[in-house]
Amino acid sequence: MLCQKGGPVIKRCNVHYGWIIMLMGMLTALGAHGFGRMSYTVILPAMKEGLGLTYTQAGLLGTGNFIGYLVAAFLGGFLASRFNSRYIISFSLVLMGITMFMTGLVRSFEWAFAMRLITGLGNGGAYVPAMALGSVWFTTRYRGFATGITSSGTGIGTMLGAFIVPHLLIMFGAAGWRYAWFCLGALLLVIGMVCFAFLRPRPESIGLGPVGMQLPGEGNGHSDGGDEDGRLRWGLVYKQKAIWHFAAIYFAFGFSYVIYMTFFAAYLKNEIGWTATQASALWAFVGALNIFCGVLWGGISDYLGRKYSAALVYLALAASYLLFALVKVTPAFYISAVLFGLCYSGIPTILAAASGDYVGRRLASAGLGFITLFFGIGQALGPAVGGCLADATQTFSGAFILAGAVSTLGALGSLLLPAPGTHHE
Repeated sequence: MLCQKGGPVIKRCNVHYGWIIMLMGMLTALGAHGFGRMSYTVILPAMKEGLGLTYTQAGLLGTGNFIGYLVAAFLGGFLASRFNSRYIISFSLVLMGITMFMTGLVRSFEWAFAMRLITGLGNGGAYVPAMALGSVWFTTRYRGFATGITSSGTGIGTMLGAFIVPHLLIMFGAAGWRYAWFCLGALLLVIGMVCFAFLRPRPESIGLGPVGMQLPGEGNGHSDGGDEDGRLRWGLVYKQKAIWHFAAIYFAFGFSYVIYMTFFAAYLKNEIGWTATQASALWAFVGALNIFCGVLWGGISDYLGRKYSAALVYLALAASYLLFALVKVTPAFYISAVLFGLCYSGIPTILAAASGDYVGRRLASAGLGFITLFFGIGQALGPAVGGCLADATQTFSGAFILAGAVSTLGALGSLLLPAPGTHHE
């Protein structure tokens, strides 16, 4: 039975409202990342042809989206902690919907770049606060699993986008890419309105405690990141050594995983001799596995702890990259894809949950936004360094080996993480 609204307070019922919040988080990730970011890959070829873009211009559109995401991911986390995350997330989703719809109307590269840049701003403003909802609404016992529910939305949205867009491209011919943006933009507007209707900033705002607080010894008498007078203690974010440690670990993930993603299809096609269809099919399989990745590793992190779980994910990802580079037989490629598909959302999920462990529930969005800045820097550098290495060696193997080495460093860094202070729950 779902909770019923009763004035400003949502009445208690058999299902804690925190689980409904997680469904809203999943919808946010589905729209913001799945539709707004990942679907660009499927739309790009027809859009490039329709606008007469060069490959450089097509790449710059992706760069513009990324720049917007990075800026808003950093600022959106702090804004969601300071103000009502319900408004930040909903506004960001609506902004994405409007600009994605308007992308379908563009007639020039400059206009398309502006729209993708603003869409990226909406993406970061929605996704980072949504990923922090698990830390706000759940105690440590359930935080990782709950955050995993949110992160699963990315895989679902990616798969839905991969199903919707090709049908529209076939149905509307040369103008199909425009209708794809119209359709995805309209869906983002609907998701934004649904999230506005059901999201709430914190359990205390509706007269509840976080999920798990009713258990003996949990969530009682601990700071949530604010002072007694209600002011937020921002120093817990940027003055805490553990957060800088997290930032370095997240940088390692951003740098390494994006090398694998960027050169995955090109490596299989140009060096191994696979067809584009074969490479796309294997990548679609990776996307399907990703649906379960966040929930799997979020739950494991609740049981094993954040640092040991993160170390296991990094080691599995390192094995995936090294298998891809060094064991050039078909079974190894499939094993690599399975490892990557089941693990690559694990680090964002674990670190999103850990942000609440270390800085408290009220500052969880700010903490996640802060470390996401370093993840973004790593994500920007990875393809450039990997590409230069591939040009120098005339093979992608060196780039994947580098990704494996950096991921291994991420595992070691995870094991060195200090335990969170118990006063931050």
